[in-house]
Amino acid sequence: MSEAAFNFHTLDPDLILDALWESGLRVESGLTALNSYENRVYQFSDEDKRRYVVKFYRPQRWRAEQIEEEHRFSLDLQADEVPIAAPLSLQGKTLNHHGGFWFAVFPSLGGRQYETDNEEQMEWVGRFLGRIHQTGRKGVFQQRPTIGLDEYVHQPREQLEQSTFVPSSLKAPLLNALDKLIATLQQQWHSDWQSLRLHGDCHPGNILWRDGPFFVDLDDARNGPAVQDLWMLVNGDLQERRIQWDILLEAYSEFSDFDIHELSLIEPLRAMRMVYYLAWVVRRWQDPAFPRAFPWMTDEDFWRRQISLFNEQDKLLQEPPLQLTPQF
Repeated sequence: MSEAAFNFHTLDPDLILDALWESGLRVESGLTALNSYENRVYQFSDEDKRRYVVKFYRPQRWRAEQIEEEHRFSLDLQADEVPIAAPLSLQGKTLNHHGGFWFAVFPSLGGRQYETDNEEQMEWVGRFLGRIHQTGRKGVFQQRPTIGLDEYVHQPREQLEQSTFVPSSLKAPLLNALDKLIATLQQQWHSDWQSLRLHGDCHPGNILWRDGPFFVDLDDARNGPAVQDLWMLVNGDLQERRIQWDILLEAYSEFSDFDIHELSLIEPLRAMRMVYYLAWVVRRWQDPAFPRAFPWMTDEDFWRRQISLFNEQDKLLQEPPLQLTPQF
């Protein structure tokens, strides 16, 4: 069965309840769906009023051994006292299987939204990212991928070219702009960085605040440069970004060294994320959750803006990278 054809259509409440029952959990509450596009995530309470979250992984995305490697990393972080959402062991294993789906159960831990303009919170986040990377440097993933151009731009470019979703009148201009961007990326991207296990998708939405930062969702964990877990937390004009980088890296350096030359990867990583994200939504469009979440994707003006964004990012790639005075 193709990936497009298998989009959680068999994942009904009875299957979820049966899966949890077989794992030793008795659901007493209802199942509350939580916001997640790639996977399906539900909150529930058991007979002892303890709250949990169950994640059903999208079929055909990760192999079982890749998910288990992610789980081991989260448990390594938990053992090193990093505040991370780690899966529970049910009947001796963190990854379970039922009805064609792999799933894992986590404790339900609430929190406030991380405040991106709060310098004290940013300092805390920088410190704990240093601790995450301190653990991440103890090894590399053997089953999960390493950040690179093939996964993030070459494969997405092929998907966009083959897709019938892109308006026919705009496909050629879109691909031309994308090819220019990729050509510049190939000149700017380099791999002379220390590879370590990363969170992989450390944007503000994956950080909760519970008397300190609490990191969630290691679904995109992979090998890569340290800066990948930092750049999405920085925003604003040049002066604001300089201040934020100084705060993050000074705190980060309390636990991990940072190679200042990795700052030259910020705009390449941003470009890679732009291309990957666009192709990801197109690739998942047959999943009913995606048209509901991204209705603007059917608007031709959206695709015109993408062409402009590719051209703007190509220009940014050709500018000198961010320069900081090393203080850490």
